[in-house]
Amino acid sequence: MKQPFGRGLESLIPKKSGKISEESETKQEPIFYIELEKIKSNPYQPRKNFNQEGLQALADSIKEYGILQPLLVSRIEKESGTEYQLVAGERRFLAAKTIGLTQVPVIVRDPTEQEKLEVSLVENVQRMDLNAMEKAEAYYRLQKEFNFLQKDIGKLCGKSREAVANTLRLLDLPEEIKRALREEKISEGHARAILAVSSPEKQKAVLVQTIRDGLNVREVESLAQKLSIWQPVKRHVPGTSKEIKELENKFRDILGIKEIKLTIIAQKPKLSIFFDSKKEVEKFLEDNIKKA
Repeated sequence: MKQPFGRGLESLIPKKSGKISEESETKQEPIFYIELEKIKSNPYQPRKNFNQEGLQALADSIKEYGILQPLLVSRIEKESGTEYQLVAGERRFLAAKTIGLTQVPVIVRDPTEQEKLEVSLVENVQRMDLNAMEKAEAYYRLQKEFNFLQKDIGKLCGKSREAVANTLRLLDLPEEIKRALREEKISEGHARAILAVSSPEKQKAVLVQTIRDGLNVREVESLAQKLSIWQPVKRHVPGTSKEIKELENKFRDILGIKEIKLTIIAQKPKLSIFFDSKKEVEKFLEDNIKKA
């Protein structure tokens, strides 16, 4: 049976200070001070964009009070010497760089590649630090690289399977919309509403209108619904018999509708009428009510 979470995240994420039992005190790990230049960024860090104001505020706090929670790193042995790879604490690492610290407190662990991604993902998700696209990309990596099921990802991040599935669907959007999500020009709610529009070109058009007019999520949902219901449909049907075409023309003349399709299904004729807009439907009903 697949064990999706390795040794368990509890053994990898440093706990914040609080009530410590006698047993945990005996297992408390040593904290080392390591040169900042020996620590490399985490390649599994799902977060790509860091708010500069938030980083500066953290840097100011570290400058005054120091780093209150050690960084979590793994050891990498090289011919040139020992290096360390960051597992958790990317913001503290960047903030320490900002104020010119030469050393930082760390706890050294040896997690697997999968556990590095898990820890980084959980740390960011729990703090609401990831934007929607960063979450989607991290979920995708867990699926493809480590064979996680959506329910496994949900358990890891404290989300429902449906929430994970909806976030993964964002990866199907055109690049322009994904970029807007990364830059937080639109919310995840906006993006999900845009997904209701099937055509990528129309999705892009909805994005432009959303940003230009400052549409809220409900307004985008309404716009997407209109585009989905009333979008014109190509109706060229090759191989239609001459007799059926003649019948279609007669129906067009009688009903006054341009787009009509007559098909034979199980030896029974079926007549389909297509409208290009809601206005055309209303006009058709109004004309036929008068005739009745």
